[in-house]
Amino acid sequence: MRSIVATVLVPLLLASAQQTTPTQTPPAQSDQPKGGVKFESTVQLVVVDTYVKDKDGKPIPNLKASDFTITEDGKPQQLRFTEYQQLEETVLPEPELKPRPEKRDEPAAAPAAPVVKLPVANQIAPAKPGEIKYKDRRLLVMFFDMSSMPIQDQVRAQSAATKFLKSSMQQADLMAVMTNTNDLKVLQDFTDDRDLLQKTIKGLTVGEGSDLAVDGSTGADNEEDSGAAFTADDTEFNIFNTDRKLAALESASKMLASLPEKKALVYFSSGVSKTGMDNEAQLRATTNAAIRSNVSIYTIDARGLVASAPLGDATKGSPGGAGMLNGSSARSQQSQFQGQQETLYTLAADTGGKALLDNNDLALGIQQAQKDISSYYILGYYSTNAALDGHFRKIKVTLNNNLSAKLDYRPGYYANKQFKQFNSSDRERQLQEALMLGDPVTDLSIALEPDYFRLARDRYYVPVTLKIPGSDIELARHGGADSTRLDFIGQVKDAKGNLVGTVRDDLTVKLKGETASQLSKTTLAYDTGFTLPPGMYNIKVLARENETGKMGTFETKFLVPDLTAELKRLPISSVVLSNQREKLGDALATAEKDKRLLNSSPLVQDGQKLVPSVTRVFRKNQDLYVYLEAYQPTADTTQPIVATVSFYRGKVKAFETAPLQITEGLNLKSKALPVRFSVPLAKLQPGRYTCQVSVLDPGAQKFAFWRAPMVLLP
Repeated sequence: MRSIVATVLVPLLLASAQQTTPTQTPPAQSDQPKGGVKFESTVQLVVVDTYVKDKDGKPIPNLKASDFTITEDGKPQQLRFTEYQQLEETVLPEPELKPRPEKRDEPAAAPAAPVVKLPVANQIAPAKPGEIKYKDRRLLVMFFDMSSMPIQDQVRAQSAATKFLKSSMQQADLMAVMTNTNDLKVLQDFTDDRDLLQKTIKGLTVGEGSDLAVDGSTGADNEEDSGAAFTADDTEFNIFNTDRKLAALESASKMLASLPEKKALVYFSSGVSKTGMDNEAQLRATTNAAIRSNVSIYTIDARGLVASAPLGDATKGSPGGAGMLNGSSARSQQSQFQGQQETLYTLAADTGGKALLDNNDLALGIQQAQKDISSYYILGYYSTNAALDGHFRKIKVTLNNNLSAKLDYRPGYYANKQFKQFNSSDRERQLQEALMLGDPVTDLSIALEPDYFRLARDRYYVPVTLKIPGSDIELARHGGADSTRLDFIGQVKDAKGNLVGTVRDDLTVKLKGETASQLSKTTLAYDTGFTLPPGMYNIKVLARENETGKMGTFETKFLVPDLTAELKRLPISSVVLSNQREKLGDALATAEKDKRLLNSSPLVQDGQKLVPSVTRVFRKNQDLYVYLEAYQPTADTTQPIVATVSFYRGKVKAFETAPLQITEGLNLKSKALPVRFSVPLAKLQPGRYTCQVSVLDPGAQKFAFWRAPMVLLP
């Protein structure tokens, strides 16, 4: 996918109507007019997982809230709940091998109906605020980074995971499975079904993403001399490739954040190469996300015990140049290997986990994570510090009557921030997190319309128009700002949940001047486009206004039909209803100024863009513009067609346009014949209507019609 174009326009129609758990505090008095009440939510729930062990290292049970003293930055806090997680240490028996039944000659049975595999939710099921969802269970996540492992390491990691499930899984264990190739996938949510887990792990596609595990050309002395032509340095690619691996770990940690229990994430990888200091920011973001989410990362080097030949093994060509003679090639190879393991060690050490390096028994790494999570207490309190300053808060937990007990817990946490205190990294991360949320964000009202137009037999252009009422931006204007920036982030997924398209834009909207004076009475229209094959898709778009931090999401499913397979009726595109044509140069803000891409949209003609209505609300003093395309796949010249637009109130036809005959304009590449109407709405009375567009191809004896509701205001 590639984003085609994105602009913000100001239509002439009126706007249509449209993780810390906060706790409500008593209403505060404000300077608002008499009778106004202001509610604030600034209390933060803090959860601390605490291991309490005696001098022999055994968990101490049966403690109450009164046995603990907890302070934040030296100030005592009142415990609201204390929950003991008692984990059963019994190892599950190994599954018995069932004898094969005797083979008998039986009449052939009717073929069984094909099994329809349900789609896997690409999320970990969250817990409700304050809920202990998995009581007395140990939560382990097996994370296979396929993008960092060559094929032989993928096989080794897969074997270690199945070995652990077979011989070491305990009664208290709940396990989840995640993978990372081009994106993060949750293959299995937490379950104790060992057979299902083994089936999931054995179903991993060996070799998937392994081409990304090969480091690009960096000019190092230890690189093989393949005799190929000179290629550009891939250092920049490696920087972003490493960031993607670390970002996947960060996203996995955030998925687990809603679960208050202690979690261990077992990370199978063949090392993570950093490029100097370029990856430090993402590394810190990953470790911070894991700490905030009570996740300890246990890293496993899937290469096992490595004994490297000085000039490389038989899997690659020998390096060339003087480096193979003076020893610099061998030193570079060893330094690169140690750097990859150093990143694994850092991830484990900084999050409270452990790293398994240079060991061929990879199952020991999972066993270590299992061993470290013994019985523990979940302590929860509401912080008395209501400041949303993003500062670090130091936590201290002590036992009142047992000074010899050993306590293990996280030393503190970072408080939430107000939006105005966010830096650029915080703002970008907020967008990505909000896009991942299962529940919609509704601070901004958003309406969205995806359409489709055929480009070729297997390719369709899908313009997406999104509208936001200008009244939702009024608060930013009242704040005195001259302008504000609207951020847009979105994704398109196919029916299998695979990511097939993304969009990321930021646009500036003026809050001063003649145009901005009508902001509260207009809508802001944003549009972008995708090129997609036929199929069912899901689109989710999030918008944020950057003065107040207000956000809104819109998610819907849409179908791009295969019009080539339409034989009985005349194939047509989406029908666009609009009341506005806008000159491209009059756009309030433009995200992409490539005129070639802009003019490729079928909604652009003669330097003017047709803006879809989306809400389909019009006024009597406006003209209704109707646009669609009829397709004649086998035609070499235009075959005349006839089209009409009708308006119904109930079953009564209120108005119908004169038949429009189209005799020219066939696009020989897409076989599209444009159909355009301009209908004055003054002839209709205000009310609700059903708009019907009918298209007839007399030569082929085929027809098509389209219907949709609309509203006409005085």
